[in-house]
Amino acid sequence: MMKISSLLVLLKNHVIISVVMSKKKKLEINKEEHEVVVAGGKFYEFIKRSFDIFASFILLLLLSLLILVLLLIKAIEDGHRPIYTSYRVGKGGKEIKFHKIRTMFPNADKMKKKLIKKGLNEADGPAFKMKDDPRITKFGHFLRKTSLDELPQLWDILCGRMSFIGPRPPLPEEVKKYTPYQMHRLDVKGGLICLWQITKHRHQLPFDEWVALDIAYIENRSVGLDIKIFFKAIWFVLTDRTGE
Repeated sequence: MMKISSLLVLLKNHVIISVVMSKKKKLEINKEEHEVVVAGGKFYEFIKRSFDIFASFILLLLLSLLILVLLLIKAIEDGHRPIYTSYRVGKGGKEIKFHKIRTMFPNADKMKKKLIKKGLNEADGPAFKMKDDPRITKFGHFLRKTSLDELPQLWDILCGRMSFIGPRPPLPEEVKKYTPYQMHRLDVKGGLICLWQITKHRHQLPFDEWVALDIAYIENRSVGLDIKIFFKAIWFVLTDRTGE
């Protein structure tokens, strides 16, 4: 179980969500019994979807040439398809198509299984993370460092499969290992940007705290919060290198 105080400290570091807690009581969240209430109503959903359509369309127009150049460089690097298409799990457990500029070698999925067997996964929980992942190509490191590999997801947002702000869509094999509490990450549409991504040293964050951030967002989401996360993410891309 995670103490509420721990979660509050985590959220306080973002200076995004304020929560008032009595100093006299030490409360704990029972994850399996904790009722998650999704914030936001129909008007919020309308504003959110309208912004997603407008912003993704404009950004695709403005960045289309850059995306084409990046795809060309990636294709030249190893002669394979530059777009990586996979299936992720979206709202309500529905599988969705998910696109990125490929940053890894073509046999990355097979390499991942071998790395897991060797015990080289540096993340806890169902997620897989490695600081010096041998599956990433030279150009792939540049794409990840600048987050440019995520640009094709603007199309996923325009199509309605994702939103700009929301929990990152997980892989189907990760969801199979979720607890009932962790399944609440799927109560809303997955996003390009989440609270985890605007956390310093995010790769050192335990999976439970990553989930806690997502749940906190789901229970507190609003137009104002989405705007703050959106602009803080831009600042992180330009200035932060602790998540590399």
